[in-house]
Amino acid sequence: MKYYAAAPPLLLLLSSAPQLATAFPSSILSQAASQDPSFAARAAEILRSSSSSSSSNTFNSKRQQILTADGATKIFEPVGIFNAEAQLVDVGPGSGHEWIAPGPEDLRGPCPGLNAFANHGFLPHNGYATITQFIEATNSVVGMGVQLAAFLAVLGAGIDGDGISWSIHGTPPPGVGGPLSGFGNGLSGSHNKYESDASPTRPDLYQTGNNYKLIIDQFRQLISMSPNGIIDLNSLTAFRSQRFDDQISSNPFFFNGPFTGVLVQPAAYTFIYRFMANHSVESPHGELRSEVLQSWFGVEEEEGGGGEYVWREGWERIPLNWYKRPIEYPYDNAYFLADAANAAALHPKFLNIGGNTNGPNTFTGLNITSFTSGLFPAENFFTKKDSFACFAYQFAAQAKPDLLGALDVVTGQIPSLTSQVKALMGELEGCSQLRGVDEELLMQFQGYRRSKGEGIVKRF
Repeated sequence: MKYYAAAPPLLLLLSSAPQLATAFPSSILSQAASQDPSFAARAAEILRSSSSSSSSNTFNSKRQQILTADGATKIFEPVGIFNAEAQLVDVGPGSGHEWIAPGPEDLRGPCPGLNAFANHGFLPHNGYATITQFIEATNSVVGMGVQLAAFLAVLGAGIDGDGISWSIHGTPPPGVGGPLSGFGNGLSGSHNKYESDASPTRPDLYQTGNNYKLIIDQFRQLISMSPNGIIDLNSLTAFRSQRFDDQISSNPFFFNGPFTGVLVQPAAYTFIYRFMANHSVESPHGELRSEVLQSWFGVEEEEGGGGEYVWREGWERIPLNWYKRPIEYPYDNAYFLADAANAAALHPKFLNIGGNTNGPNTFTGLNITSFTSGLFPAENFFTKKDSFACFAYQFAAQAKPDLLGALDVVTGQIPSLTSQVKALMGELEGCSQLRGVDEELLMQFQGYRRSKGEGIVKRF
């Protein structure tokens, strides 16, 4: 049975008219209007104003009204929907997706969600999967939109894998994958290309020598910043701000990269709530309690209580009786960018590309204008709608693949990362084509310089 909650007032707009049309499917608008007759009228007014106003002025004025990190929910999920049959992710006995602990040769890396998918058989248990498998798992299990899922899957295969598959940890062992699988360094080996600094629960690579082992103190801090043990985007964004500042003050190699900092870092926080929250009639937009988060992250409380946590590496699991986000509201690119923009409106430092240059507390911002030969003026990067996303997605496509010279062996088999980026650019307003960057300007940052010197090929 499907349930609808009353539609809340519309308080913000962070999407262009085509994106808004996607956010308001006609069937959902009809259902919303039946409960709130003024809803459709307000949506229509937003569409008119978005098409008749200056894009940058509309973006700036609306962004100033955003006071919470979760404001995009009101636009992209205008009516609370819960359908128990459609949203249940059955991992119980007899489901075919029972939890199975990873073996010593199975790959488990820095992403708890991907680890859990592999433990439940939504991805291959060995942790090495194809582009199609990644898209299907992220879409069917947690409701990631197909467009966003395709970009992330193709990016992983293209720069960290063999072109068609990739590892959720490091380089796969012999016998796993095809003849080129050994060239890819996987997600754990993608520091400053795909994997980023200032993770919510993982360490930064150059501080600890790994970027995939959960730090209990960070997990505890995340929980402690969430009132009553309920984690939401507001507490996660506040925690991200704290982690950002902590890294500047303690990590001489902290680097907030053009793609890894601008888009991967916010994803590490927003994905926690958007994909791990449990849904119900009472909480159709999702509620993420600490015990659900613990399951997803493979964290258990020590026997006897006392609030002490223990992490079991690679033991992430999807909770029993867990209900994913409504299938009517996939978390796709437009929704994600709205969340990222909201966080940046609250904390503009998140969009400050740069890093420490000479030890802790030496953060220096990158001159975006010079870096892009004037294509992205610095003032527009922080104020013009879609500018930061347009730049970051294109920069990601310029990353050097792990395959290097072996790429020509599989010409024609490798899906085009460029085509995926162009599809995303088509949604973004006035997205200028990035033809090149002055990479030398990035060499002033210790973290980036070290990753280039080591070739970003650390294998685990």
